[in-house]
Amino acid sequence: MVVPENSAVIFRLRGVLDFTCQLDISNETQGRGAICRCFEELRSKVTSESLVLVVSSSSVLLWPNKGLQTTVEGLTQDTPCRDIQQYIEVEDGGSKKSSKKKDKKNSGPTMVNLKFLMEVTEAGGTSAPSLFVTTRQQHCVRMPLYVDCVLSANGHDTLQIVCSGLVGALCRQLGDMEEAVLRHRKGSSLLVPQVFHFQLPSSHLVTAVYPAGVAERELLPEREELHRKYGLPSNRPCFRRSNAFHFPDEPYRDGYLRNPHTHLTPPTLEDSNLYVVRGVYSYHHYMQDRVDDDGWGCAYRSLQTICSWFQQQGYTERAVPTHTQIQQALVDVGDKDSSFVGSRQWIGSIEVQAVLNQLLGVTSKILFVSQGSELASKGRELANHFETTGTPVMIGGGVLAHTILGVAWSETSGQIRFLILDPHYTGGEDLQTITDKGWCGWKGPEFWDQNAYYNLCLPQTPKTF
Repeated sequence: MVVPENSAVIFRLRGVLDFTCQLDISNETQGRGAICRCFEELRSKVTSESLVLVVSSSSVLLWPNKGLQTTVEGLTQDTPCRDIQQYIEVEDGGSKKSSKKKDKKNSGPTMVNLKFLMEVTEAGGTSAPSLFVTTRQQHCVRMPLYVDCVLSANGHDTLQIVCSGLVGALCRQLGDMEEAVLRHRKGSSLLVPQVFHFQLPSSHLVTAVYPAGVAERELLPEREELHRKYGLPSNRPCFRRSNAFHFPDEPYRDGYLRNPHTHLTPPTLEDSNLYVVRGVYSYHHYMQDRVDDDGWGCAYRSLQTICSWFQQQGYTERAVPTHTQIQQALVDVGDKDSSFVGSRQWIGSIEVQAVLNQLLGVTSKILFVSQGSELASKGRELANHFETTGTPVMIGGGVLAHTILGVAWSETSGQIRFLILDPHYTGGEDLQTITDKGWCGWKGPEFWDQNAYYNLCLPQTPKTF
């Protein structure tokens, strides 16, 4: 499935199905057969005429298996799917929804959220209930199946094509859930399957189903199979849970801003190329997490930004370390004595290197610059780092630390601009203020103290998936 361009629409269909199964715990084969029959019944339900698709924030209901009946006059099976947007109410300022129809013109991929329901009554006569009695020892298993399907469509595709595609995606996902349940079944204990979407380097969205509660190391065979299926290298993670795609219409629950640099206009340097951080990171800066580190914690915050990158790229399951945990790590490696924990002492690039190795098992290269005026000549080294490795870079010099997220560099002229994420910001998570005021922005060589020495910590990525 390809992530659509500006003229297309992403349809996301979610809902809950009730899985109920009577397992014969004395017979493994019959138990497996019972699970398969239950999933087959669920597939029959979603392909029946009782399936209803509800377009969120609208009055539109669709019956995809009834020749595409709808509740809106004018919507037919031949209607272009992009036309569904005009029936979706949009937020108008506060929490109230506006009755204005959504503007069809959109600068990027449009998200259309749907949920599905099942009609519980049918026209016609009713049959008498049946009663079954069994004398074998059985175990009743009941669990919710949280279905989450994504379909990318061209805006010109008809509603019939989209609805048929969504029904097909539902059936396929139930098949994936069945496989995950059977693979990780232990007797009468069944694990709830969970759905994750992943964006591949080729801009495809791929859906995988993993059982809840199973550690990442135990899912290695599934990930290996996915890497082979999509021809991906085995030197970096693509299908760990933390790699899951974040949909643009969903907020991050932790409150941190992600990738503020993507909202900047790149500099215009003649004959230059852009080399920027790969993947997702969180912006960590002064005064967050109820910690008053104004004046001493800039390197800690830059380190936290780097750790967030490794976490969100799936290299580690460890949470971003606190200031205390960073200090304790330096004590543990023998770099500091025990009185360092709880202090307000600065750290630099060498300490950042040590903490990354101690807490995440990440090695780093150190680039030494005797004075800031030399940084303008380090374009090749930085361009190569972002092109081949892609991690954020911590730079410390004098009493200041910053995070370098990329460079715009001309190999012919040597001109360079640095993409800087500044941890000295003390305000709230206001993206416009952060970008307008230059807390995340492109800086020229004059940004650095021309006479101060600098150490750059370039974290390396482990070879793992």
